[in-house]
Amino acid sequence: MEYRYILFEAKEAVGTITLNHPEKRNALSLAMLKELNGLLDGIKERHDVKVIIIQGAGKVFSSGHDISEMVGKGMADYRGIFEVCSSFMLKLQELPQPVIAKVHGVAAAAGCQLVAACDLAVAEEGTQFGTPGVRIGLFCSTPAIPLVRSVGRKRALEMLFTGRMISAREAEQYGLINKAVPANRLDEEVGAMAEKIAEASRLTLGIGKQAFYTQVNLSDAQAYAHGNQVMVANLFAEDAAEGLKAFLEKRKPAWKNR
Repeated sequence: MEYRYILFEAKEAVGTITLNHPEKRNALSLAMLKELNGLLDGIKERHDVKVIIIQGAGKVFSSGHDISEMVGKGMADYRGIFEVCSSFMLKLQELPQPVIAKVHGVAAAAGCQLVAACDLAVAEEGTQFGTPGVRIGLFCSTPAIPLVRSVGRKRALEMLFTGRMISAREAEQYGLINKAVPANRLDEEVGAMAEKIAEASRLTLGIGKQAFYTQVNLSDAQAYAHGNQVMVANLFAEDAAEGLKAFLEKRKPAWKNR
C-alpha cells in the first residue's frame, strides 16, 4: 500500500514504521494518523512480523499534533482528530507484536505520548521529551494518559504543569524510556533489542503482551486470577509444548506460531 506520510519496511521478522513528514517535524496530522491506523490493522494480521520499531525521519522523532489543525475548526473536527489519535495509541497496545520507539531529536506533546504508548523505547542522549501544551493554552490531557502510566503521578504532573522539556537521561530515570544511548549507537541498541525479541514465538509474545495490559490496572487478586487463566491456556499452545520440550532437550525451539 502506498502512503504519503509514513513508510513501512519488514525485514527478518522486524517491521519498521517511519514517520515520514520531516518538513512538519513529523507532526501527527489527521492524515498521518489515519495512515498509521490502517497500517497497524494490517500489521496485526502479519505472522512474519514479530516486533515493530517506530522512528522519525529528519531531525526529530515527532513534535506532536499538527497545530494548524487546532485552529478555526468545529467541535466535530477536533473530536475526530483526538478520537483517531486515541485509536492509534490504543492499537499500539492491542498489537500482538511488541513495539519499540526509536527516538531522536524531540518527542513533544503527542510525540511524547507516542513514546509513552509504545511498549519499549530507546533514545539518543541528546533527545528532549516534553508535554509543553500548557504554554500555548492547550493542556496535554491526552498525552497525560500513557505518560502517567509510564512515569507516575508526580513526575507526569511536573511535566504537564511546567511544560519543561526533559533530557533523555531524565526520561530514562523517570521510566519514560528504557535506555538513553549515544547517537552512534542508537541503531545498534534498537536492532539488538528487536532481534532478541524476535527470537521468541510470535504467538507467545502476543499472549504475554495482551495479558500484561489486561492485568496491569486490576487489583492484585484479580491480576493473579487472570494471569493463572492465561498461563494455563498458554500451556496448551503448540509453541509452549515445543519450547518446554526444547528446554529439556537442551536445543533451540522450532516455533510454529500456534
